Amino acid sequence: MARPLVLVGAGEFALIAREYFTHDAGRDIAAFAVERAWLDRDAIDGTPVVAYEDIETIYPPDEVDVFVAIPASGLNRLRTRFYLDLKARGYRFARYISSRAFVWRNATVGENCFIFEENVVQPFVTIGDNCILWSGNHIGHRTVIRDNVFMASHAVVSGYCEIGENSFIGVNSTFNDKVRVAADNIIGSGALVVRDTEPGLIYVGSPAKPLPGKRSLDAVL
Repeated sequence: MARPLVLVGAGEFALIAREYFTHDAGRDIAAFAVERAWLDRDAIDGTPVVAYEDIETIYPPDEVDVFVAIPASGLNRLRTRFYLDLKARGYRFARYISSRAFVWRNATVGENCFIFEENVVQPFVTIGDNCILWSGNHIGHRTVIRDNVFMASHAVVSGYCEIGENSFIGVNSTFNDKVRVAADNIIGSGALVVRDTEPGLIYVGSPAKPLPGKRSLDAVL
């Protein structure tokens, strides 16, 4: 039997995650956890909200699983900070794959990943840890998605691609075969990526080109 689940975060994504974990995956949500400075309520719709700093005392690692339900804030840095901290404390992470997603039998999906409905994940795909794939994406065969990626809806990633760690992939973006997206990229909505990218840049347009003088880590997500 699955252990109770603590969701780290109490924003919109955490509320959405509670819906999917509860009503599709059949998980019991024990609590939300937020840092004490942001703790402004005791409960959300009957689910307790506790201080993250107290999580080990209230919900020890051997009693619960956790999921870091934080979106692409700070180019995924905020979600990754909590993920790495909880991993160091010995917590076990939940993984959600929608019952309405298509994930081929030999695709691999890391821990603390959330894959929404209507995603298609083809053979021999590798998805790293701490990745979010919103609804309706196509991940082509042999593609590798590195750790800490956030992919918005309806991206088309062709075969043999690589999506670099910490990157943000915008709505309706498209990637040609064998394209390598570097680490810390922001790929804008509707971008068509036809060649390899450089780290830390923002790409927009069709074909996609970097925004002059702009760095991804300076952008607000």
